[in-house]
Amino acid sequence: MWDPDKYLAFDDLRARPFFDLVNRVGASKPRRVADLGCGPGNLTVSLAERWPEAVLEAFDSSPEMVAAAREHGIDATVADVREWMPAPDTDVVVTNAVLQWVPDHLALLPDWIAALPEGAWFALQVPGNFDAPSHLAIHGLASTERWFDKLAEAGILERQAVPDPAGYAEVLTAAGCRVDAWETTYLQPLTGEDPVLEWLTGTALRPVRDALDDADWQAFRAELAPMLRSVYPRQPDGTTWLPFRRVFAVAHKDSRSPGAPGPAVSR
Repeated sequence: MWDPDKYLAFDDLRARPFFDLVNRVGASKPRRVADLGCGPGNLTVSLAERWPEAVLEAFDSSPEMVAAAREHGIDATVADVREWMPAPDTDVVVTNAVLQWVPDHLALLPDWIAALPEGAWFALQVPGNFDAPSHLAIHGLASTERWFDKLAEAGILERQAVPDPAGYAEVLTAAGCRVDAWETTYLQPLTGEDPVLEWLTGTALRPVRDALDDADWQAFRAELAPMLRSVYPRQPDGTTWLPFRRVFAVAHKDSRSPGAPGPAVSR
């Protein structure tokens, strides 16, 4: 279960990668814009504002997030990204901080690109911080004797990973696209009591929360908090700095692309 309010507690900081991603999409008048994993819809609104004449397709796997998106005026639906295929008129696809939850997502990309029309844009962004001290702390605590049995079946102990920018560039180029791939580490300025814990509660700790009852969840948080404070210390001015690596790829389906197939030959 996703908590839209918790996720939106850091909405300004979470929005930065989204706008850095979408700003590199060069579409002028797309017919359909698809937002895969729209979350609470606060960022999807900006897609509607940029391309007001386009049909806006938005969905998320979380009913709570879809309900929040509808409150933002987005006609979102509940759907699984693994079962999605683009409609023939889809000229822009945006997927922001979603595909890291899909272990086999690289296998989905070629089929999606193949189904998109010529000239379409596909833009993805995923967190690349699975080896960060925050995630190592979560994994280490979940592996202890107290928590192992309760969290192992929920998949908490399986280490997530995503490709580096070159990995995405290779797949998308082979699918017939011109690709712009890069990574950025944002230094997020957080404030308040245990701000890194609160940040993670809206994202990386969601599967832990789902696997535990209320009492165990509070106990897990209480054990994790000092671990996070030790690796992300508060500065004298009250700021806690959280380095946050993100991986981006923007693909343009273009017949002139190096990986695109050559012209058909009639015989």
